[in-house]
Amino acid sequence: IYGNMKDWPKKRHIAMIFRDYYTKYKRSVYPFAGFYFFFTRSAVITDLELLKRVLIKDFNHFENRGVFYNEIDDPLSATLFSIEGQKWRHLRHKLTPTFTSGKMKNMFPIIVKVGEEMEKIFSAKTTTGEGQVLEIVDLVARYTADVIGNCAFGLNCNSLQNPNAEFVTIGKRAIIERRYGGLLDFLIFGFPKLSRRLRLKLNVQDVEDFYTSIVRNTIDYRLRTNEKRHDFMDSLIEMYEKEQAGNTEDGLSFNEILAQAFIFFVAGFETSSTTMGFALYELALDQDIQDQLRTEINNVLSKHNNEFTYEGIKEMKYLEQVVMETLRKYPVLAHLTRMTQTDFSPEDPKYFIAKGTTVVIPALGIHYDPEIYPEPEKFKPERFTDEAIAARPSCTWLPFGEGPRNC
Repeated sequence: IYGNMKDWPKKRHIAMIFRDYYTKYKRSVYPFAGFYFFFTRSAVITDLELLKRVLIKDFNHFENRGVFYNEIDDPLSATLFSIEGQKWRHLRHKLTPTFTSGKMKNMFPIIVKVGEEMEKIFSAKTTTGEGQVLEIVDLVARYTADVIGNCAFGLNCNSLQNPNAEFVTIGKRAIIERRYGGLLDFLIFGFPKLSRRLRLKLNVQDVEDFYTSIVRNTIDYRLRTNEKRHDFMDSLIEMYEKEQAGNTEDGLSFNEILAQAFIFFVAGFETSSTTMGFALYELALDQDIQDQLRTEINNVLSKHNNEFTYEGIKEMKYLEQVVMETLRKYPVLAHLTRMTQTDFSPEDPKYFIAKGTTVVIPALGIHYDPEIYPEPEKFKPERFTDEAIAARPSCTWLPFGEGPRNC
């Protein structure tokens, strides 16, 4: 029943299994390695040219991720990440303007304000002698929760001051807890279409109720008071008003807004805090990198009246390299999946992939390929200078995927 995946999940992380497949078969004459995930025929891509075709050039054959969602019974699951086909295309078209550089710039003061609050917490904990150890991942997780709470929901969550704030505790439950566990969980991940027909749900009821209440109350309050915060929720509410006025082509229903606000939190909370935690860990291990980064930050700040500005952050090129190298070593999405919509029959028959095959892109394996990244176990931000990036094949840095369905 487990196909080739009997070591998952108790013995090995699934991304490590895919990494091993990539390493073992990348020198094969064939461009992918076949295996079975439960009863589903699957293929781990080992050829970079085929990878580009799957993600970009022949995207129309591999548009969907093939993961579970149930928009009727479990509205939180029907996110931009999971939905499929024409619904995904329409939703992406509607949401893309929400993430323009102008919109991001409008949210920047919120991020800075929460950052200043985190700096105070840092200072307090490192000067009052509260012990030798500061649990950094928990602290930056509370920082990201406050940022997202402000930007996505317009809430002052206060989780930096209160580690047990409801927004954080429910957020952790949304990521960690499963509604069923055991066999039904395997059914959801192994047979998403069957699970949808059986009306199964992914999210815990308390989590669904909490986020539904927050989004409903936020929408009602802003419409009643005409409050504008220039944040993500403002953009969603504009589309909600269009839908309420009968413009379904450009508008979003309440459940659609609910799902996108939820994924904005889930996709940003654990991912951002984990990345920041790993980056700080690597900086702590290498004083030279840490000093070089600190010098750049201080130099840029001195040009902007010692204030963090949107333009100033974009000038911090070495900081960007540090973040990119962190995401290479520790990709949050260590593998990507695509479902083959129709038989993929290119000119070379060895590239044929049958309809219904789950295609796996082993991002972790590619990120640790010594032929692409020499000494892959070492933390080297200089891998991401403009010159180094141009010298590498495309589609070899995949923390956010690539192509029309990237994150």
